[in-house]
Amino acid sequence: MSFRGAIFSAVHALFLAGLLAATEPLTKEQIQSAILTETVTIPTPGEFFAAMDEQGQPNWTQLFSPASAGNTASREQMAFMLGVLVADGYIAVEAQDGQGVKNTGKDIINLAKKLNVSQSVLGRGNSINDFAENNDWTALREELEATQNEVKLSMTEQKDKDLVILVTVGAWIRGTQAASGFIAKNYTPGLAGLLRQPAIVEYFLAELGRLPERMQQDPLVAEVQQKLRDTLALVHTKDRTPPAPEAVNDIAATMSSLVNDIARGNKES
Repeated sequence: MSFRGAIFSAVHALFLAGLLAATEPLTKEQIQSAILTETVTIPTPGEFFAAMDEQGQPNWTQLFSPASAGNTASREQMAFMLGVLVADGYIAVEAQDGQGVKNTGKDIINLAKKLNVSQSVLGRGNSINDFAENNDWTALREELEATQNEVKLSMTEQKDKDLVILVTVGAWIRGTQAASGFIAKNYTPGLAGLLRQPAIVEYFLAELGRLPERMQQDPLVAEVQQKLRDTLALVHTKDRTPPAPEAVNDIAATMSSLVNDIARGNKES
């Protein structure tokens, strides 16, 4: 996690802790959640992709296949999709596709508007365009991270904090889809080891399990939970060994299915 990301996480945690302290003492479950949050580092898609670059040489142009969100009134689906778009932005940066970055940035801002985020987030769109015009890939990575962080902070401030975890999960799903698809075709133990993230999957499942019952009954949220459980079984390997080729294929198929369903919205939602 970058320094800026670490600062945001710390501020975010203190903000939530302040809200809890103002109302009632921490419960056992909240204490366990706080401990879990401090011990699990969620890499940004950019950090995940940088690790892939160190292990192999992905053709990022081929991996950049941005999804477009279908029309939906579900805020849960929009939050998941916002995370997917953020990951798409990082892939476009890795591919050094300036137009792709601008298109994805526009989609991020348009979706953020539907979620009523603050004006400070909307202003990021111009910065993304400017950096893309100048092919400033380093600045673009930082701008995407800042945009994602500001979206999450804005959601928390407007009492939509339950949507924050959905944005994070959506970005992780899209990043894992791109990574597992590449690794399935170019398998090495080193690359496959990047997918062994049981602590992250367990953290996501725990956070999704704490959502209000209304949100957990959303068909798309329920599907994400189930497929994350399936993924946990694939990445929780014995003796910390990398997932086998067959497991990587299954992870790729699971993530692709989730991205497709997030993009179009669950038909039952």
